[in-house]
Amino acid sequence: MDRRSFMKKAGLATGAAAAATTFATPALTQSRKEMVVVATWPRDFPGLGTGAQRLAANIETLTEGRIKVQYFAAGERVGAFDSFDAVASGNAQAYHAADYYWKGKHPGWAFFTSVPFGLTYNEMNSWLHFMGGQKLWDELAGEFGLKCLAAGSTGVQMGGWFNKEIESEEDLKGLKMRIPGLGGDVMAKLGASPVSLPGGQIYENLVSGAIEATEWVGPWNDFFMKFYEAAKFYYYPGMHEPGSTLAMGMNASWWGSLNKTDQEIIKAACGRENELMMAEFNANNGTFLTKLLKEHGVKLRKFNDDVYDSFGKAAEEVFATARDHSDLAKRIYDSFAAARQDVGGWMNLSEGPYYEQRNRVLGI
Repeated sequence: MDRRSFMKKAGLATGAAAAATTFATPALTQSRKEMVVVATWPRDFPGLGTGAQRLAANIETLTEGRIKVQYFAAGERVGAFDSFDAVASGNAQAYHAADYYWKGKHPGWAFFTSVPFGLTYNEMNSWLHFMGGQKLWDELAGEFGLKCLAAGSTGVQMGGWFNKEIESEEDLKGLKMRIPGLGGDVMAKLGASPVSLPGGQIYENLVSGAIEATEWVGPWNDFFMKFYEAAKFYYYPGMHEPGSTLAMGMNASWWGSLNKTDQEIIKAACGRENELMMAEFNANNGTFLTKLLKEHGVKLRKFNDDVYDSFGKAAEEVFATARDHSDLAKRIYDSFAAARQDVGGWMNLSEGPYYEQRNRVLGI
């Protein structure tokens, strides 16, 4: 090849490379997705808030910046309970929340967070992944233009904080209690007055006397909420939320615009957060329960069988109403109940007796 031919071809190659560079940058820009996440939790709140923030950061990291995530805590962009509408309308791309907050839109939403006498963390994962739960969640969410994934769990929650002892069903009558979801409906059946408040507003209402009792999560979270300053009786176990699953709910159109790789990355990130958050709550609850009891004079109480039986009776009435709402609500309940029977039966034979015997032998 002579020098003239070489220079001509080299010039063409250089021009092609320059053109490729020119066109590559806009293409990369066009492929980047914006993801505004609005949460129902206060910023940096232990477990719930920090877990949601961790998930948002992980999505951006794992997609290598193809998805640019902006995270907003409750009230920073929209109110905590406005996050559903913000995402369904497309004004934000995702929320991190407890889906039972939306039960007023359809009672089926409650089953994908937690319901009275419902599924534990392990049981919920079995239902969602292998027993049809996710498919039903997709059907429900699709009716509202959403796609939802499990993205955190708090496990079995405490029964709540009360400014008096609860020794019978009569003690619940007229009680103003912050308790959302179907658990609130159960309390209403028993004569209480349930109130739904976002986390950031509970303390002030409890201290002022606007409410007389509240549930939140468990010792780790409740310690930082300082509920012990207004109520000293701390009851367990919580019938209302035995395995509260948190959700990343995404705008369905936005989700559909993602390539398969990024969809799978988001699924993996949500699954990882589901695991991490549960582990973090388990790692901290025991420590902070000790702090509540020893440092703040909290009085730990267990609901007696009569009170728990009244919870059970009221829960069946609430479930009957939920089932009657629609065909989808009935199918969600039937699927949930079958999983509770099958997986719960196995857990009762395996984990339950093991805990009992291990703790007896070791004196735990």
